[in-house]
Amino acid sequence: MFSALTTLLYDWTNGVIMIAVFGLVCVILIGILVNFMTSGKGKDKTNSN
Repeated sequence: MFSALTTLLYDWTNGVIMIAVFGLVCVILIGILVNFMTSGKGKDKTNSN
């Protein structure tokens, strides 16, 4: 069991894939946040006029 755990921890392919997925999720969340911020400004301008 210990050898299987160390293989998972030191496997470069698994680590690279997990880092890539984490980066992709971060980019998607930042994109959603920017989308909400820009759409919020547009709604505020239309409501004040």
